[in-house]
Amino acid sequence: MEKFKRIIKDKRAASFPLIIAITLSLVLIFSGISEYFRLMIVAQGVRDAVQAAVISTVNDNYDDVYHGVREGYSGAYQPIASDFEESLDYGDIYNRLDNILGLRQSSGYHEKRTSEDKLEFRIWGLSVNIKNAPFATGDQSLARFQADSTIMLEVPVSFGGKLLPPMQIKLKNSAGYTPRF
Repeated sequence: MEKFKRIIKDKRAASFPLIIAITLSLVLIFSGISEYFRLMIVAQGVRDAVQAAVISTVNDNYDDVYHGVREGYSGAYQPIASDFEESLDYGDIYNRLDNILGLRQSSGYHEKRTSEDKLEFRIWGLSVNIKNAPFATGDQSLARFQADSTIMLEVPVSFGGKLLPPMQIKLKNSAGYTPRF
């Protein structure tokens, strides 16, 4: 430590290379941190957009879920003759995502590109599982209409050039509602 202090206090510019090395190290560290935050912001934005699209699909089921025939049971059922049949609407979540995020479809992916036509991110593999509430249940804890979704997200990493692979993660969402009466 004493040697380090002597180098810094030296008047002959011996500390100049050390100061440059420290500055470059700090720039490298801050660049890595900013890239990490960029990746997390993109992932959070896509997750929020998927959740908004799934919530819209859940809302599309509202007219069937709160059907007046059964006095507000929360399951999505329609009366058919003398029985009830499950009635679910999966909607077009990809179309809603394309509108929310400004995506365009390309070779099986939904992609967001910059004005220079560089890939910002791509999504694929959307899976939606709608869990209908049980028919006419007395237990209100089970009376939740729920839509669970997963989607794959790939974001190219711009730090380190082509040395680092793109970030690929599976985003999971859940949306639903429970009757409150």
